Amino acid sequence: MKKNYSLVLEQTLKELTNSNSHPSLLLHACCAPCSSYVLEYLADRFDLSLFFYNPNISPKEEYDFREQELCRLVRDMHLSDRVGIIHAPYLPEEFNSIAEGLESEPEGGSRCFRCYRLRLSKAAEEARKRGFDYFTTTLSISPYKNADWLNEIGKEEADIHGVRYLFSDFKKKNGYKRSCELSAEYGLYRQDYCGCIHSKRAAEQRKEKSTS
Repeated sequence: MKKNYSLVLEQTLKELTNSNSHPSLLLHACCAPCSSYVLEYLADRFDLSLFFYNPNISPKEEYDFREQELCRLVRDMHLSDRVGIIHAPYLPEEFNSIAEGLESEPEGGSRCFRCYRLRLSKAAEEARKRGFDYFTTTLSISPYKNADWLNEIGKEEADIHGVRYLFSDFKKKNGYKRSCELSAEYGLYRQDYCGCIHSKRAAEQRKEKSTS
């Protein structure tokens, strides 16, 4: 039976509220639009820091712009005094290594699974190193991302690194819809491809077909 990770998150938040607990959370952020609703939803419930680690994003100019937009979002939401941002170095070779041989895989396939693993493993490692109580990712807010995979990988990495994973499916309860509303409100750049060169190529091919 498929697990409802949105309900799991609600139960976790309820337990934290009942215990008057305000734990720390390292939130892996893929971009500003996906982070918008998650910040709105969780910033008052956790001592929260964003972790921008996305070696899949290509080219470098795209990576830099998405990182700048994330910083601007935090400022414009008036969260700068409460939400820190941890900037990982841009290391595209780490993504290229795990994607080798899977360049022609369709979006949502095994290349994406490896990319989820790469980013969640690094987030778990960073959370343990910095002493966070929990870690999670904004990725599940996208209707194009596999929340089951993300949560399964998150649990495995939590066990490996000894830090709790915050189970979630942020697209549920109109989370994705709200992220679109917030993107419009703050004038955020909404990219038309996930990030890697392979997803960019696929997006360009879809555009060509739609206009032909």
